[in-house]
Amino acid sequence: MKTPANFPGIVAALLAAFAVPASAEKSFDERSKDARTAIMAKRPDGAAAFYNELEKQGRELVADFPDKTEAYEMLLAVAGQADATKARSIVAEIEAGKAPAAIKQRARGLLAKLDAVGKPLDLKFTSLNGRAIDLATMKGKVVLVDFWAVWCGPCVAEIPNVKAAYEQLNPKGFEIVGISFDSDREKLEAFVKEKGMTWPQYFDGKGWKNEFGIKYGINSIPTMWLVDKQGNLRDMNARQDLAGKVEKLLAEQE
Repeated sequence: MKTPANFPGIVAALLAAFAVPASAEKSFDERSKDARTAIMAKRPDGAAAFYNELEKQGRELVADFPDKTEAYEMLLAVAGQADATKARSIVAEIEAGKAPAAIKQRARGLLAKLDAVGKPLDLKFTSLNGRAIDLATMKGKVVLVDFWAVWCGPCVAEIPNVKAAYEQLNPKGFEIVGISFDSDREKLEAFVKEKGMTWPQYFDGKGWKNEFGIKYGINSIPTMWLVDKQGNLRDMNARQDLAGKVEKLLAEQE
């Protein structure tokens, strides 16, 4: 398995997601800690070893603790980085099992993401500054949909690249829409002002339960999608060579 460009961000998200609540049963607490230790021990071996161990530990925890959200989080993370066939198989298992309703909703979001490529992306909201945003009205533009958060180190590290692409290509028809996974509105507003991020931001204060994150199965950030001039989702891994990918889409005939 090729190491994803956002692998550090994925690992950070997993560490946060798998934190065991103080109220968890002792046996699950102990097993979960052991599982996390085994998973993180595979990180130096690369993405394939990491996700193989994540799937192994996740399945063992699901078998013994079928009502625990954290166990299913592991399988969802595997599905999020797997090929479409395996991802659909894992989602089907989750849907057919005893997973909590919130997990099944996220699994359906992952399916929506798999089905979204090549189709119009449904994204409509009122931005942080009160501006009405609707991708359906932005045809003729190439649009980056940036799922991110102020607290996400890899997301912040990408900002100079994103800004550079925007400043270079916005006059040619490149736009950006930010989907914030933050929960503190004031911090987000101060941050985007400080960094000169002039494009619109979606904010609902729900963190990982962000409306569009749930809808489209976003399990790690930064995640960057590109929408072409026809309004169709064309690329779900826009971090690599962002400016080059945008230029190619801008050069396409409408």
